[in-house]
Parts: sequence; C-alpha cells; structure tokens
Amino acid sequence: MTAGGTGVARIRCDQLAPVLGDLEGNGRSILAAVEQAVADRVDVLVLPELATTGYVFRDADEAATVAVTADDPLFARVAGALDGTDTVVVVGFCERDGRLLRNSVAVVDRTGVRTVYRKTHLWDRETLVFTPGDAAPPVVDTAHGRIGVLVCYDMEFPEMPRMLALAGADLIAVPTNWPVGDHPERDRVAEVIAAQAAARTNGVFIACCDRAGTERGQDWNEASVIVDQFGWVAAETEVGAGATAITVDVFPALARDKSTSPHNDWIGDRRPELYDRKVPTA
Repeated sequence: MTAGGTGVARIRCDQLAPVLGDLEGNGRSILAAVEQAVADRVDVLVLPELATTGYVFRDADEAATVAVTADDPLFARVAGALDGTDTVVVVGFCERDGRLLRNSVAVVDRTGVRTVYRKTHLWDRETLVFTPGDAAPPVVDTAHGRIGVLVCYDMEFPEMPRMLALAGADLIAVPTNWPVGDHPERDRVAEVIAAQAAARTNGVFIACCDRAGTERGQDWNEASVIVDQFGWVAAETEVGAGATAITVDVFPALARDKSTSPHNDWIGDRRPELYDRKVPTA
C-alpha cells in the first residue's frame, strides 16, 4: 500500500457468530479472526456489531455484566496482533460509558484504539438497553485510505453515509447484526440494497459485516457485503452461509473521484441551498 492510501487495499468482512455473554470466548474468536487476517495480508478487517458480547440482551442489567471500556485488555491484544502491520480492525462492542451503556465500535490498529463511535440510531429493543450516541460518525485517516464508521441501522438514514462522504471517507465500515426478515427471493435483503444505494449516491466503498448463529431464537441474514463506489456488489456471502468471511481487493482512493459523467459529480452537483427550502404544498 502506498503512502496516503492511494494503492490497493484488501478488505475483509469476517461474519463471526458471537455467543451471548461469553466475553472470553468471543474475545478468542475476535483474536483468531485478526490473526488470520494478518496472515492473509488483509488491510481492513470489519467484524460484526456487538462482536464481544452478542446482541439479544434481556435488559440493560444483563448487558451491563459484559460491558467494557475502550481500555479493555482485548483491544490491547488486538493491537498486539497487528504489530508490524498497517492492518486496521473495526469491531463492535458493548461499551460501558460511566453509568450508560453504548452500542459502540472501536477502530484499532497497531498503536491501539484510534477512535470509538457510539451508534446514534438504535433499532427496536436496543432502545431498552443502550443510550444512543450524540456525536457525528468519525473518519479515520489510515494507510489504506480514509475510513468512516457507522453501525447497522445508522445506514438506513441517508444523512449518515452522506456526512461521511462529505468528510472525505473513501470506505465506510459498518458492523451489523441484521435480523432475518421477509424479502422477495428474487432480491437481495433490503439492508444490502440500502448499502448499494448509499455507496452509489455518495461514490464511496461500503463494507457491511453481518453476524452468524442463532441467539435466543433470533436468526440473522448472514448477508455480509462489500460494495464498490458505483454501488455494485464486489463480494458477498451467500445468505444463510453461517460463520464465513468475504475478501476483496479494491482501490479506496477511487472514491475521491466523484464524477459520474464528463459533466456531473455526485458531490459537486448538490444544491444544499435548495434542500433547506420549505416544500410547497398545493
């Protein structure tokens, strides 16, 4: 990878199957995924939402028993496994923030935790467990380009990937837990379609890492996907494939060219002054 993130980057989504409440076992799975990624010369590894703990908590009290901070030794072990590399790991965890619980993501490299993002849009019963974050999603400058971070349901709000694109993100990493829902057999699941749309309308790469396994009767789409800057699927898991990984080589810096024709540009053609106007009704 050349300086400034202008060369090829190997992106992987490792669709782990966290076990609810098993901090030690999930930590081992995370470290194994990191070590395998290093062995395979992966540059950016994206792991699932709440990979450290599992997802289907009965209540906040149960989640509190497995909540950790960004100073947890697990992140130091991840950084240690990355020693001598430029690999970046994006991993979801249940965060203890004082007296609050957050559905958070850590971005880790060999130096340690670079940043923590707290999910701002909580889905369904998450609202009974977590407190939403109130900070904008970050963009982290890495050897493999500028990486923005969202979590699962955040992707359903077009403003979120747009914020990251305007901030210069080349790649948006999205740890997810996508619960199984009905969808036409002829189509991909709706969450993947949303990722494709967000990638296309913002001219960015998007890597969504779903999870595997069954938790308290809840199944998951198991539909991890990596989408290129034109909105096309570059790699995806077969729905229902279980714990597996997808890997693809991309050029993240291509996302810096927002032109869509000799006369058009995804960002340059925006008209923010129009979007603030009141919509007339007849």
